[in-house]
Amino acid sequence: MPVISTTAVRRTALGAAGAAVAGIGYATLIERNAFVLREATMPVLAPGSPTLRILHLSDLHMMPGQQLKQQWLRELDRLEPDLVVNTGDNLSHPKAVPAVVQSLGALLARPGLFVFGSNDYFAPVPKNPLKYFDKDHRRVYGDPLPWQDLRAAFTERGWLDLTHTRRDLEVAGIRIATAGVDDPHLQRDRYDTVAGAPNQLAQLSIGLTHSPEPRVLDRFAEDGYDLVLAGHTHGGQLVVPGYGALVTNCGIDKSRVKGPSQWGAHTQLHVSAGIGTSPWAPYRFCCRPEATLLTLVGAPPKRPAADAGHGISASEAIAR
Repeated sequence: MPVISTTAVRRTALGAAGAAVAGIGYATLIERNAFVLREATMPVLAPGSPTLRILHLSDLHMMPGQQLKQQWLRELDRLEPDLVVNTGDNLSHPKAVPAVVQSLGALLARPGLFVFGSNDYFAPVPKNPLKYFDKDHRRVYGDPLPWQDLRAAFTERGWLDLTHTRRDLEVAGIRIATAGVDDPHLQRDRYDTVAGAPNQLAQLSIGLTHSPEPRVLDRFAEDGYDLVLAGHTHGGQLVVPGYGALVTNCGIDKSRVKGPSQWGAHTQLHVSAGIGTSPWAPYRFCCRPEATLLTLVGAPPKRPAADAGHGISASEAIAR
């Protein structure tokens, strides 16, 4: 058998350690602050409808001194979205509310919707990273955060709090029926408070949740919502090239950890990979922090079912 020298083993170990240190440095110092705007087109409107541009923000995890993040957020208003949707986890520090409000700036003057996540209610705490692989691990909550102040700042500027609420609004000439739930990650969701089909006079229906738990997504889909927006996953935060995200931190599968996907026969889902990280896990790898500009367009006309004797399919029969 070939003999492997002690020197070769040492060199291999040092090379692996060096690569690990370089990877951690890149994930912590570079990619975590390499903010990017994603763009996606989603065909969820009725055929022939005008387009609607939604800026989806999530998981800011703001700390008062994060100047790079705050400056990048301030520049997003130049996109001139028709609607801003914030799916929670804005805070990571009890004094971060002013930084969030100032960073969003002029976006707060545009039509907006929001729900909160666990890190709006409670400060993040250090935890063993291996716990993310155990969906049933015991939750440990940090100190309470001033979510009431953040809610007041948002609502005073006209954004609608959809926590266990249904609201209709008109944006860019499109009537939208909306509903939202409190954070399923904290078991605070009470979907029965908003259950039922959205207003059938609306041209678009949108559901909001922080964590995209299947039990909530199923209910939105059963009620016939066109689009559900969520965050929480951070896109996996650590992504292995060729394999994908290691975890989703919720009940959805890894193929839906970020971006658009289909949920059921009718409902479209968009999960944001988010803008920040916990201060106790300040790294991202192959998963840049992001906001997403969604362009909603008319869906292509549905073709008749192949077997006319059986009528249209169930998905085609759902009233839009």
